[in-house]
Amino acid sequence: MVVRKVGKYEVGRTIGEGTFAKVKFAQNTETGESVAMKVLDRSTIIKHKMVDQIKREISIMKRVRHPYVVRLHEVIASRTKIYIILEFITGGELFDKIVQNGRLSESESRRYFQQLIDAVDYCHTKGVYHRDLKPENLLLDSQGNLRISDFGLSAFPPEGVDILRTTCGTPNYVAPEAIFHESF
Repeated sequence: MVVRKVGKYEVGRTIGEGTFAKVKFAQNTETGESVAMKVLDRSTIIKHKMVDQIKREISIMKRVRHPYVVRLHEVIASRTKIYIILEFITGGELFDKIVQNGRLSESESRRYFQQLIDAVDYCHTKGVYHRDLKPENLLLDSQGNLRISDFGLSAFPPEGVDILRTTCGTPNYVAPEAIFHESF
């Protein structure tokens, strides 16, 4: 078996896949820590004019450090790839938990909502707006705590700007105000 390495990380199986990235399980060979490695192809990023978006996502991930937000460890770049090394969260997506159980209890829902509001409030105090909060982007850690992930559509508005006006997000979750191009 061929072991693939990127920097100090041994790269394993694919654990997630999006339109422009794959997420791989990896292990830090120095510490033994498990991480999630988001792998982006440079040529794809350039072709789809996503350079600024990726830079913004990385910048935002560096800015936010909170118990209910997935932590960025580091970014590694090669000639052809960008590797975003993230904290590995073991409990899966909140979406899958809801699908499996059919619903959540009121106390469990309240706990998740409190954690979500705590993290969102923190992000907002840092000037960061996620813009794609949905159960698929809310992960559960080994203690059953909520963790916000995927800051790919997030933004921090320029100085003096209070309202973001770009319509974005996942269509099934977008607020009606955004669909109708109203300020929000």
